[in-house]
Amino acid sequence: MARRIGILTGGGDVPGLNSIIKEVVYRATENDCEVLGIRRGWEGLTHLDHGCEASREKYLLPLDRANTRTIDRFGGTILHSSRVSPTRLRSLPEFLAGETFPKADGAWDVSAHVLRNIERLGLDTLIVIGGDGTLSFAYRLEKLGMKVIAIPKTMDNDVQGTEYSVGFSTAITRATAAIQRQRTTVASHERVGIFRVFGRDSGFTALYTAYVTSLRCAIPEFKVNLDKLIDLLLTEKRNNPSNYVMFVLSEGASWEGYTPETLPADQYGHRRKPSVAEALEGQVARLSGQECTVSDLTYDLRSGEADFVDKMIAGTFGNLAMDAILEGRSGVMTALIEGCYALVPIPDPSLGPRTVDVETLYNRDRYRPNYGRKIGLPVFLTRA
Repeated sequence: MARRIGILTGGGDVPGLNSIIKEVVYRATENDCEVLGIRRGWEGLTHLDHGCEASREKYLLPLDRANTRTIDRFGGTILHSSRVSPTRLRSLPEFLAGETFPKADGAWDVSAHVLRNIERLGLDTLIVIGGDGTLSFAYRLEKLGMKVIAIPKTMDNDVQGTEYSVGFSTAITRATAAIQRQRTTVASHERVGIFRVFGRDSGFTALYTAYVTSLRCAIPEFKVNLDKLIDLLLTEKRNNPSNYVMFVLSEGASWEGYTPETLPADQYGHRRKPSVAEALEGQVARLSGQECTVSDLTYDLRSGEADFVDKMIAGTFGNLAMDAILEGRSGVMTALIEGCYALVPIPDPSLGPRTVDVETLYNRDRYRPNYGRKIGLPVFLTRA
């Protein structure tokens, strides 16, 4: 029986999203399914005025083999993205101004409008590609009766229920390349090089970057001692014939006694913070007099074409999503479990992000990744 499938990408873009979209479209057309792209993530279903042609053109993009044939050659997402949350809409679109929706803490919950738009579009199933914020509403939508298939993507690799999220490998590849390039500058000036990467609540990106570049790192799951950290860095610097040292830290990393200023929250309620890398630079200068070079790698990690691992897993996740749809399944997410492809329940948002197992993966004395005792662990080092 013919099916109409909706697909959207939400939250931050990562390399590999277009590979997912293409595989879904190609597999769908082989099975008499129509695919409708929803543009700008959840905004496409919260701000869509179904009766307005201009709104439909803005938020809807029918997908076929012709307009997806080459998209996997590029990063980003052809459907574009946003961080809009249907349960935390700060202002209502003008055409909804006369309607009544639940409101809390100054934000509206327009879930009912999203369901209405899905019904009007005639969608049988919605494929949602996103991280914890985007997938939290996918979980809610499924509980409200909509058939939903989720695909995890995030550079932080912190989605519950899976060992891998699309975008993670490319993030590490980009971070490694950037750090290796900047060695020459840090070494030439005999400085302390500090590199900041994404990871508000989970330190996987910093940890794995440090793992493959042989650097020390700080992650949100463990507060380092500032004096000890600086002593370790300066000792390593003195022992280096080129008299330099480099260090990587997550955006959510901290040290004992560090209380960053809290900035306004985003759509998902996440509290933004000033750059911890610049704060560490100030402390290194104050306590040691050493000159630092600070490099914020965050957005560079999500740009450009996907690497081999992300292309392969992204394409496979797209096909797994279609497997689920053709089998009549709903409420599941594509995943890697102990290195094997799987379908698991869409994670409950109350679980929060997946975090680093400090006991197993992080050396709390040397502020480095643990390199030994990997027998029996999956390739991405931690089980879901």
